[in-house]
Amino acid sequence: MSANYREGWYTSQDGLRLFYRDYPGPDRTSNAAVLCLPGVTRNSSDFGRLAERLSSRYRVLCPDFRGRGLSAYDTDPDNYTPAVYVNDVRHLLAVCGVSHVHVIGTSLGGFVAMVMVVAMPSALASVVLNDIGPEIGSDSLGGIVEYMKDTTPLADWDAVTDHVRAAFLPNLPNGTDEDWQRIARNTYRETTQGMFVHAFDQGIIKQFEKALTAKIGLWPLFRALGGVPVLTLRGALSGILSAETLRKMGDAMPAMTSLTVEDRGHPPLLSEPPVLEAIDAHLARAWH
Repeated sequence: MSANYREGWYTSQDGLRLFYRDYPGPDRTSNAAVLCLPGVTRNSSDFGRLAERLSSRYRVLCPDFRGRGLSAYDTDPDNYTPAVYVNDVRHLLAVCGVSHVHVIGTSLGGFVAMVMVVAMPSALASVVLNDIGPEIGSDSLGGIVEYMKDTTPLADWDAVTDHVRAAFLPNLPNGTDEDWQRIARNTYRETTQGMFVHAFDQGIIKQFEKALTAKIGLWPLFRALGGVPVLTLRGALSGILSAETLRKMGDAMPAMTSLTVEDRGHPPLLSEPPVLEAIDAHLARAWH
């Protein structure tokens, strides 16, 4: 338990026990919240600093997708799909008494937000897409899969930090020791044997590999966001969201605002001062 958030669990439609952090915010009567959705191997802890900052003004919900963090792992890897994640989100909002959300979605979380606008359009009030768009750099996806498949247990947090730094260094060339330690602790968990392993189910790799070869039309999903305010963040060094794709997104949605974050690859950490300013302005404009 944290002084800043409540730990919560709820049950999915198919019986999985799923975890979320609930930062209550100042208005206990509001039925709106910021909903932070993480990347494919990530979890709610990635949003800790951002959620604490935003919770001075808004309620903030940070779930762990099934198979990540403290949420239960699914025995059927075919359930690790955006459609299932959206259904899990639907149940979370019902449990929390929330009817409108402003989604901040990193990578996969942004993709889930695009599906939400079709599956539950009345719930989506605005979106921040963190380094994700309707065209995804496949070369970089392959590198992510190779990282996900490395299941080597590590001996201590120093070894975890060194391993994470080596894997992600191109995306954070000026990262501090504190940055790398935080990323490491948000990426790995300690086993009962005292070793450290990834804090996600290896079963998610099956669906992720399918995404590498699938020809999914994401532009219609992106265009469906045209009815809500959208802010897109791009790491200047990103191999997932290119500058050209961001330009085409702006052409397709002139009302969209965007920010390219210098010295960041995939994805920005959401702690950079320009990013915080952009998110503040976006939520101030979109909140209702």
